[in-house]
Amino acid sequence: MDLLPDIWRQEYWLPPGVTWRDVEQLAESDRPRPHDLLVALPLALGFVALRYVFERFLAPPMGRCLGVKKRLQVTAAPSPKLEVFYSQRSRQPTQSDIVSLMSLCGKTQRQIERWFRLRRNQDRPCQTKKFGEAAWRFFFYLTAFMSGLACLVVRPWFWDLRECWRRYPFQPMERAHYWYYMLELGFYGSLLLRISVDIKRKDLKEQVIHHLATMFLLSFSYCANYIRIGTLVMLLHDSSDILLESAKMFNYGTGWRKTCDTLFVVFAVAFLVTRLVIFPSKIIHTTLVLSMEAFEPFFGYYFFNVLLMVLQVLHIFWAGLILRMVYKFLKGKLEKDERSDEESEIEEEEDDKGGEENMDQGEDYCWEKSKNTLNSQLSMLTNNCVLNNLTNHRASVADRMRKAQ
Repeated sequence: MDLLPDIWRQEYWLPPGVTWRDVEQLAESDRPRPHDLLVALPLALGFVALRYVFERFLAPPMGRCLGVKKRLQVTAAPSPKLEVFYSQRSRQPTQSDIVSLMSLCGKTQRQIERWFRLRRNQDRPCQTKKFGEAAWRFFFYLTAFMSGLACLVVRPWFWDLRECWRRYPFQPMERAHYWYYMLELGFYGSLLLRISVDIKRKDLKEQVIHHLATMFLLSFSYCANYIRIGTLVMLLHDSSDILLESAKMFNYGTGWRKTCDTLFVVFAVAFLVTRLVIFPSKIIHTTLVLSMEAFEPFFGYYFFNVLLMVLQVLHIFWAGLILRMVYKFLKGKLEKDERSDEESEIEEEEDDKGGEENMDQGEDYCWEKSKNTLNSQLSMLTNNCVLNNLTNHRASVADRMRKAQ
């Protein structure tokens, strides 16, 4: 049996007693069709191109206004053997690795350790790149939230969640909600397309799971005509994401610590309220309980709620990170996002060893200066010795001439 027709069996997508022919009573422009989702692919590519333009031409001047500084990097000296080890085996060599590299490259232990520190430092993302990513997400979430709020605040299901299921699945789709869905789907598709070149963070796996679950949730809810509840889910998520990205933008700048701290506190409160209170008590309660007033459970009911549960588990995971940040913030030790890039441990290492690195450079400078001073003193001493020898030689010649006379 062909798998594709089985996927679209009405038992999977529609409540008991409803067929696809019943849904076709709606006008073609008023009902969601699965092939509409194909629009998200060119939109995702368009978002990738638009993001490139934004980060290339708009984000840099914005960053300069906020005092974002590009870190000056000291590049590691070219070393093919060390580069092969770094790229293919490990960026953090063990003591035994260092010993073998010493014999392989003819370098001292200190030189090898310093090379790896500089090489890791080269791979750390600069502040301007971090700012560009945060600014791009901020402007999208802000635009999406304001647009979504404008088209939902006048709808009855925004105020009464039971309206999400009234006359389901015979609910006409509005064009504004269609584009709301497609743009959000295209945006998360663009995030997946760029996941390999974006900054790698500690929660990379959770981010991928979140993006995939969100895309599955949007796609399934669109095809099953769960559009009303789906728009509320998107609006709820975008609301706190705006605050997160804005706090990051000010964090990467210079002289905005109080603004960043204030935004972080507001974000933490908004995230905990929207994701741990409103989402389970309103959204999940609506899909699990209130929907039962309109139809009996079916496969789509269970699948949709499983996807919402996956999102809720991710909310709890990120809430734990945020609470850790709040704890550090209250102790006055918060310096960076708990979700910071993978090189965060190396950043701490660089900070700890920054003095040692400067000491190395200072020792090298002092040694060079000492060598130059020593060389000049040796030259002066040599010159003095030559002059003294010449003087003594001339004096002895003069004495012999006087005696001969």
